[in-house]
Amino acid sequence: MSIIESMIDIPVEHEKRVCGQFDCHLKKIERTLHVSIIARDGEIKIIGPDHAVRKARSVFNTLLELSKRGEEIGEQNVDYALALSFEGKDGELLEIDRDIICHTINGKPVKPKTLGQKQYIDLIRTKMIVFGVGPAGTGKTYLGMSMAIQAFKNGEVNRIILTRPAIEAGEKLGFLPGDLQSKIDPYLRPLYDALYQIMGAESYLHNAEKGLIEVAPLAYMRGRTLDNAFIILDEAQNTTQAQMKMFLTRIGFGSKVIITGDQSQKDLPAGQTSGLDTALKILKDIDDIGICRFTNEDVVRHPLVQKIVKAYDEYEGRRQKS
Repeated sequence: MSIIESMIDIPVEHEKRVCGQFDCHLKKIERTLHVSIIARDGEIKIIGPDHAVRKARSVFNTLLELSKRGEEIGEQNVDYALALSFEGKDGELLEIDRDIICHTINGKPVKPKTLGQKQYIDLIRTKMIVFGVGPAGTGKTYLGMSMAIQAFKNGEVNRIILTRPAIEAGEKLGFLPGDLQSKIDPYLRPLYDALYQIMGAESYLHNAEKGLIEVAPLAYMRGRTLDNAFIILDEAQNTTQAQMKMFLTRIGFGSKVIITGDQSQKDLPAGQTSGLDTALKILKDIDDIGICRFTNEDVVRHPLVQKIVKAYDEYEGRRQKS
């Protein structure tokens, strides 16, 4: 096995982003690819086996291009660039990064960061109903909200409807104080958080007062027909079979629907079948329905979350075999 050296020029203004604080990105690439890396005076020298050096060059070129586009490079970017290099998909991270959905109220671009997220966005653009299924932190709800808000701003739909089952996460909260809105708001808080970040509180309140944006528990959907709306059902793993059927039969003309859920985090009573599980089996072959299944590789929260999700998946796999 021949050992080679390769040099890459990194402009000074991008060096800190590419190398990371205290060269943490360099050290991760060294450990993962088993190469030696020396960074000095705007140059990076890579020493190691030919195939490993080629991968390292590809990762650095990807990170440099992301930096040139103004991206703040975090550990997740490095991890994913490394993963793609092992799969021979080196340039695909840059293609994903070009797909900007919208901007937050602070001007930060919202865009897919993994191949799974890119597939999800493409399905939303082309299908009437899309199921986004996978672990926490994969951007199912946030990206769905981004697409809904952008469609609303572009005049593609007349209103946005956000809903989720009002069910406690394994706790019994008892009677909550206040009026009906005060009682249901805690269950819908994650949807409000995403709305405020992308649209801004003032814009949301203005449109909510006019009835153009509605955030409501799933029970409120019964008996309605939802035309020309962008509808998001969040936490769908906590729907019953009857609730899911009721929701799916509300959809009217000109509407688009996103249904998100994590099949590993059900809060239904023991022995009750999730409406999400049943719907995925029944509807998988219908043309205008898309199903995107996320994995732990699509987690874009803190890298520790990705490791937690992977550890739980492995534990569940071992338990099912035993």
